[in-house]
Order: sequence, then structure tokens, then C-alpha cells
Amino acid sequence: MNQELHLTVNGERCAVRAAPSTPLLYVLRNDLCLNGPKFGCGLGECGACMVLVEGRAARACVLPVSAVADRRITTLEGLADGDRPDPVQQAFIDEQGAQCGYCLNGMIMTVRGLLNDNPAPDRDALVAALDHNLCRCGTHQEILAAACRAAGLSDQGEPS
Repeated sequence: MNQELHLTVNGERCAVRAAPSTPLLYVLRNDLCLNGPKFGCGLGECGACMVLVEGRAARACVLPVSAVADRRITTLEGLADGDRPDPVQQAFIDEQGAQCGYCLNGMIMTVRGLLNDNPAPDRDALVAALDHNLCRCGTHQEILAAACRAAGLSDQGEPS
């Protein structure tokens, strides 16, 4: 049975009508027309659907919308400051960390979530955070280089 739920998405408060068990991903894409989070596996395994909830990375395909009512949700669309990309987005641009781009949302949101929790991670922490994000194209080296750049590390994991 649908209910009115209140969400704060990308800094804007909105009301949606949905069953409480509806995956957040469906509400973001279908009701709010936000296409940054992607539907990949639908099982929380690939990371394509990643969003930030209160600044922490969360998989929107397995997160019931009722669990995030009245919590701050950020999608890929909400990271930029106007026309200026978030530093993580800029690092992915600079390092050409995308090929088809399908995994890009999950990779960027995962790195942003990690940096929110730990502003100075080492390379091992970046690798561990990205471990459960899948890339079908095999651009892992560029993705890791972008993550290192965003964290202020050289692509070998040394402070830059």
C-alpha cells in the first residue's frame, strides 16, 4: 500500500508516494527522474546504484525507501557545486576513469563516501572500498588512478 514519504534528495525536500518496501533506486529513477544511480544487478552486488545517505555510501537497489525517509540522500547529480564538479568527479574526468560509464556512478559515490569518512585514505583503503564495485569494461587501473587522485595520492599510492 502506497504511503506519502518525505525525502531530502540533493538538498531538496520532496514527497513521494510509494510502498515503504519500494527500493530507493526505483523512487530516484522513476519518480524523481534522477538517472545517476543505475540499475545493475538489483541484488546490491555490483554497486551501480550507489548513493550517499547522510554522506555514507549505500546501495539504493536493496535499500527500502522507508529506511531513508527524513534522511539526507545525495545522488551523482547532487555532488557538483553548480557547474564545478565534485573533486572526485573531477579526478575521474582527469584520469579518464570511464569507458562505457555504467559503473561510474557507483565508483564515484563509493570514493566520495570513503573520503567523507576518511579524508586521507591510503591506496589499500581505496582498493578495499572499491572491491565490491564491478566494472564490465575493465578500466580498473584508470578508476584506481582517479580514486588515488581524489584522495591526494599518486597513482602508486604515495602522498602527492
